[in-house]
Amino acid sequence: MALTLVVQHKPLASSAEQLKVLADIGTCLPFEEQLRRSGLSPLRATGITVLQINVGKLCNQTCRHCHVDAGPDRTERMSRETAEQCIAALAKTDIPTVDITGGAPELNPHFRWLVEQARALNRHVMDRCNLSVLLLPSQADLATFLAAHRVEIVASLPYYRAVQTDAQRGEGIFDKSVEALRLLNGLGYGREGSGLILNLVHNPVGAFLPAKQDAIEAQFRKELQTKHGVAFNHLYTITNMPVSRFLEFLIETGNYQGYMERLASAYNPAAAAGVMCRSTLSVGWDGTLYDCDFNQMLDLPVQSHAPAHIRDVDPARLHHREITTRNHCYGCTAGAGSSCGGAVT
Repeated sequence: MALTLVVQHKPLASSAEQLKVLADIGTCLPFEEQLRRSGLSPLRATGITVLQINVGKLCNQTCRHCHVDAGPDRTERMSRETAEQCIAALAKTDIPTVDITGGAPELNPHFRWLVEQARALNRHVMDRCNLSVLLLPSQADLATFLAAHRVEIVASLPYYRAVQTDAQRGEGIFDKSVEALRLLNGLGYGREGSGLILNLVHNPVGAFLPAKQDAIEAQFRKELQTKHGVAFNHLYTITNMPVSRFLEFLIETGNYQGYMERLASAYNPAAAAGVMCRSTLSVGWDGTLYDCDFNQMLDLPVQSHAPAHIRDVDPARLHHREITTRNHCYGCTAGAGSSCGGAVT
């Protein structure tokens, strides 16, 4: 089943160039100064409850908001050796959750092995799924595999209407997403009592902060059930991060300064205290360690006193490490906050 895309990949500014842009936020306070005034500087980890593994940038979609700059033409992917190092590191810890992301993580040839090994260690596994990947002929048994291993699916769906979703993700993606959601529902995902968790992720379509999570979840639930017969467990709202492809969108449309001012003016100390990087360790496709997936895309690894690669993981040196922050961190601390698990407060 071919996918028609409306967004073409093009080379983006380097991470250094992006950071240079992000350094200019007009009259707004630098993020580090906001942390200092909130009594949160330096921001430190509080332990590790999630090992987030980014297995590469290959994806069957090319979305306008993608902070990974993923697409069908990307060649970066995690090797079997690095995947084995991830599992070996996991086995040394009591980290309860493995969060596998990409790109479309399922397109990495070692994705299923990672799932099987993490489950064998009795860890909860999450798959950050774009839904349409489930309909590819090469992935015909993928949904069944995920259900068999009790993998929690966190599925991106920008909006409950086709126009907005297709504008962000590509022509026809909404219909394919609904088809995939029905497939998952048929296996028990999102159904009460099944134990198969299906959560949706909503990103605003444009340079806006997301609506209140509980309110937009109620809208999604009503619309998807009434019009498409689709059920899910929860909906997470995630702020579009001014990184990579979305940063370019902001610059090209003249929305950069306004968006950064919007984020900075909505800074919430409570959200900053609960940011996901304080309890997450992010692994890049090559094994490099980061505080979060966003820092990963800006080439901001964990600070030098901490282990730099997954093969060298030392939990004692990582649990309370100082977090690397820059102005893009306003995206996770604005309003109710934003994380891979949705609103923070």
